[in-house]
Amino acid sequence: MPTVLQGARIFTGDQLLEGHAVVLEGGTVRAVVPPSAIPTGATVHTLPGDTLLAPGFVDVQVNGAGGVLFNDTPTEEAALAIASAMRECGTTGLLPTFITDDAVRMREACEAALTATSRPDSGVLGIHLEGPFISHERAGVHVPSFIRTPDPRDLDYLTALPRRFAVHGGRVLMTLAPECVDGATLRRLATSGVVLSAGHTAATSERTTQALQSGVRGFTHLFNAMPPMMNRQPGPVVAALLQDDAWCGVIADGVHVHADNLRLLLKVKPQGKVFLVTDAMPPVGTPVTSFTLQGRTILRRHGRLETEDGTLAGADIDLTAAVRHCIHSLGVPLEEALRMASLHPATFIGVHGHRGRIAPGHRADLVLLKPDLSVHTTWVGGQVKSKASH
Repeated sequence: MPTVLQGARIFTGDQLLEGHAVVLEGGTVRAVVPPSAIPTGATVHTLPGDTLLAPGFVDVQVNGAGGVLFNDTPTEEAALAIASAMRECGTTGLLPTFITDDAVRMREACEAALTATSRPDSGVLGIHLEGPFISHERAGVHVPSFIRTPDPRDLDYLTALPRRFAVHGGRVLMTLAPECVDGATLRRLATSGVVLSAGHTAATSERTTQALQSGVRGFTHLFNAMPPMMNRQPGPVVAALLQDDAWCGVIADGVHVHADNLRLLLKVKPQGKVFLVTDAMPPVGTPVTSFTLQGRTILRRHGRLETEDGTLAGADIDLTAAVRHCIHSLGVPLEEALRMASLHPATFIGVHGHRGRIAPGHRADLVLLKPDLSVHTTWVGGQVKSKASH
């Protein structure tokens, strides 16, 4: 028996529609139709007329949420708890992110994420390994002693991982520094199905461009944990700007990147190549004011998550807030801001065939937004998973 959602404006991922309804059946979108075409006998839910129904958000960089940190507890339960917490913020699919750590814990995290991905409607879409093959010079909050270069055991394990995740429709994303991994290794990883992203890097623009030609697909929190653009040392940021095919993830929270840098990025890059990430940490979705990251105290203050000496440690933001920031502070049109949180990241990791749009055959993963673009209701697989109390 189909279910119908009507009454709200609908953003399909391609266009805004008035006076239409979404027909759901079997956890997927069956059709988007005018009221006259609503199936007879369907269960009809009328949504508030001032709301907007959009594709559920996809976040490819979530370290933690709801008081849970994936590095701290690299378990299936932790991955599921993070996904559950982020549903309250409109995110229906995410990659739990495991930052630079020792090899044993990294494998534990991969196996845990694999099990979580295998669960229907878990919202876990795979795993993001942020490190350990990164630059000591641009480590940020990553523990330097865990940073290393890939060895044969690493490569055997990592190149087998995408096939294992693909059984459940999952993806493996890896952030690495191009100057720390040779071209042959990049090609081997990319050919195996690992989605490669440049980050925590001090690479030259030339080396970064070579890496893009060797299988690196995009950039992790562009501008952050990278050298700034210099007149004779343009660095990875300029490579990202120049290469039309390169994807750029950004943290749009008003803290991590100056608004003018984001405006420049959006002006230069082809539409569709810039997407939003949160880099969220355990405080998101909670009132806590501090947490521990690999033995260090991280403070939540002034809209920032930072060590006592002021080093940023992830972000205190969700994708709905990032969408609002893009619209209100950067002048991004509503439709493109929503795509930056759904269709574009889904396309970056290769799950856009069934996520990021409200279209026939796509998953019924949806978010209903209030007029102020806060979350009213979230659906995963056509089932209500979170609902605002007022």
